[in-house]
Amino acid sequence: MLNVDGFGTALQRRRCRETERQERVFNDKMRTIGVDTEALNVQIKEKEKQQEAAKEEQNAYHAYMLHNSKVACLLQSREVKEKRVMEKAIADYRHQYQRPQWQQEYELTGPDNWKQTDLCDAQMMPPGLPGEDPDSKSRRQRQREQLREWLIQQQSELAAERHQQKIEEQLYDQSRVDMDNKTLQLQSTEMERRKAATLATKEYNLAKIEEKRHQEEEHNDKGVDVDPTLGMVGVPGLCPSSDKRAPPESLQHIIQFQKYQMEEKKRLELERKREEEQHDRVRLDSARTSLLIERQQARLSKQLRQHLDNTNVKLAQIHKQQKPDIERGCIEDSFFSKFNTCSR
Repeated sequence: MLNVDGFGTALQRRRCRETERQERVFNDKMRTIGVDTEALNVQIKEKEKQQEAAKEEQNAYHAYMLHNSKVACLLQSREVKEKRVMEKAIADYRHQYQRPQWQQEYELTGPDNWKQTDLCDAQMMPPGLPGEDPDSKSRRQRQREQLREWLIQQQSELAAERHQQKIEEQLYDQSRVDMDNKTLQLQSTEMERRKAATLATKEYNLAKIEEKRHQEEEHNDKGVDVDPTLGMVGVPGLCPSSDKRAPPESLQHIIQFQKYQMEEKKRLELERKREEEQHDRVRLDSARTSLLIERQQARLSKQLRQHLDNTNVKLAQIHKQQKPDIERGCIEDSFFSKFNTCSR
């Protein structure tokens, strides 16, 4: 339920406020003309506050960026110092524990070898030239034998792999040949079965025809009607045919029947072709008619539009002739009374 009394009171209150506003606005003595300086001052203060807030925000952003830059510089300097310390430690370690004379690749016949050779090592050195290996011949012989064994093993593995591949290829060829022979055997068996079935059907049909002829001759001699079910031709063991027509008596009848079927098929094709041509002509005629109707409709629309434009021009001219002229400086006060009826 709507509160009708409350709604009426609110409407009356609004009307009173509007009346007071109109009196205050349209009264020349109470109305002030000019710029509202108080409102402008308020707007200026609000704009200054907004600018100060934006400036503070920008300063905070700059301070944040400066802090991040300082942190990045400190981290970079710390990383450089750590890298220098690590490089120095690596250099000290190499200088202390990785000398050239202690390495495995140290050359025995080096020019500075005599400076680094101890006296005890020099006394234990076998007779001969410095750096000479007395077992070099036996070591080379063992290396040759090992290399020969490796080559023989690789050759045997390669031969075994080739032999295995050859056996697989032979098995594949043999399987393909067996499959082809089996396919040919099945095909020949199927052809023989079809030929036997065709011969059996032919013999059965000939026997039925001969039996029917004998029955017809006997019934003709006795004057008895022939049973129509005896003329059905079929295969033993299958359902009898539903064709009640008598079988063709000779090959000439079969050829004539086939010719008749061919002619009937040609006639049906010609009829279908004629129907398609008729449909095409009807479609073309309907398309042409629809195009003519569209053009006629467009022409009528254009004529109606021209007539409407001419009528509008004539009405405008008549309206201009009937309208009184308002000269400048001769407008009455009643003309302005139609405007500014509301204080909003």
